[in-house]
Amino acid sequence: MAAAIHRPSQPHEYPGELERDLVTRNGGTVHLRPIRPADAPRLVEFHSQLSPRSVYLRYFTAHPTLSAVEVERLATVDYWDRLALIAEDGDRMIAVGRYDRLDHGEEAEVAFVVADDYQRHGIGSLLLEQLAIAARERGITAFRAETLYENRRMLDVFMHSGLEVQSTTDHGVVELRLSIC
Repeated sequence: MAAAIHRPSQPHEYPGELERDLVTRNGGTVHLRPIRPADAPRLVEFHSQLSPRSVYLRYFTAHPTLSAVEVERLATVDYWDRLALIAEDGDRMIAVGRYDRLDHGEEAEVAFVVADDYQRHGIGSLLLEQLAIAARERGITAFRAETLYENRRMLDVFMHSGLEVQSTTDHGVVELRLSIC
């Protein structure tokens, strides 16, 4: 029998225990922390600095700017069913990873994007690992993700995560299920 997960009475409290400094593959240090609504302007700036290719690989379409509604939704999470972690190098936001619980169940959709000049430093892998730790503590047992077949870097992050991965491909889109328990 699985241990009961204690849902906090105030899930909107900022989970400071998720803040940490982590070492990247190239020996640099990044600060990971949960996003806050006040990060909205930085999120817009971060998105505007992504290459069109990185945006396409994340959203499957050209998406040069985020709408005000998108910014509010992306920067405002409940830290339980919806969690986003940002990676910072000094004052610069360099990556965002998030999960959104599906249908109040035990699975969540996971997605992330890393600034172009920080790709291949292992930051996506660090985000996935930290999101999985937080998700397990919140009763989530699996992540779901979709990525384009051509996004080999993202697929490598998932396939080399150490998690049990199941995948199917349809019309150039790879659907993945990652067991995190």
